Amino acid sequence: MDKKLLNNIANSLVADSKGILAADESTGTITKRFDQINLESNFENRRMYREILFSTPDLEKFISGIIFYDETIRQNDSNNLSFVNLLRNKGILVGIKVDKGAKKLFGTDDETITEGLDELPERIEEYKNIGASFTKWRAVIKINIDKPSTYCIKLNAHALARYARIVQEFGLVPIIEPEVLMDGSHTLERCYEVTSEVLKIVFDELIFQRVFLGGILLKPNMIVPGESSKKASNAQEIASSTIKCLTENVPDEVPGIVFLSGGQSNIMATKNLNEMNKVKNLPFRLSYSYGRALQQPVITSWLGKSSNIQIAQDNLYLRSKLNSLACIGEYKSELEKTN
Repeated sequence: MDKKLLNNIANSLVADSKGILAADESTGTITKRFDQINLESNFENRRMYREILFSTPDLEKFISGIIFYDETIRQNDSNNLSFVNLLRNKGILVGIKVDKGAKKLFGTDDETITEGLDELPERIEEYKNIGASFTKWRAVIKINIDKPSTYCIKLNAHALARYARIVQEFGLVPIIEPEVLMDGSHTLERCYEVTSEVLKIVFDELIFQRVFLGGILLKPNMIVPGESSKKASNAQEIASSTIKCLTENVPDEVPGIVFLSGGQSNIMATKNLNEMNKVKNLPFRLSYSYGRALQQPVITSWLGKSSNIQIAQDNLYLRSKLNSLACIGEYKSELEKTN
């Protein structure tokens, strides 16, 4: 294991106020997004959409890495240049989602276990040869009064750590994503309680399996109330609770935290990140690895029309810039585009 290499990659992904664009939607997920604009989800439309994202001028000012899906890492742009080389030419690192999705966890009440460890070394070796520098694995944690079960948390933590150890052996940085879902009516306090338990168990397992913590990134949820909770929370409460949870449960060796947006609105995801970065002297950098919170303005302005490509790319550039500013606590709501 080349620890220096892993540490350098991890640090470069959260350096200079930059973040990660998660463009690793499965075919099923991107189909749902295309359905919103009445666009058929075929190979060419998906390729075209990804080219719009990746070829956005000056995206590299704010984006350090982009997470691909298996289909995406094999695609080319309209000039027959591979997407991998397109990003390399811009100085953006290529990542790849390597889990095979959350499946029913038998023995639980509707909980899931993320699968994909079978033949993972062979797949990692292939992705590395294609040009990937980092990877992602997502565990899905459902939350309510009696969920999650410790059984679910421990099995997902074991899989996350096994994945991370394998990936590091090949010289790639693993992103560890234990997502406590926003679905439900739980309070911010319940989210804090569950996320703390999840992170503690995950890091216990990472340490047990001898994962090099200086060569990973953590992709957690923010501490937010459920989307149907009767009690709303402001950015200050969310930031305070999230930082408390992280500093209590994440070892200082971890180079960076790249938050998922997890169903928050585009603006709220930026505001909350900005509020957290007003706190200085944290042991790790706080950045973003947003999917929908960066892409939604792109899809809804593109609408599958070539005449809309520039405005779609302008929207991605703006959202990336605003989140980059949030990484140093300098985002202001008046910078939002007004129509």
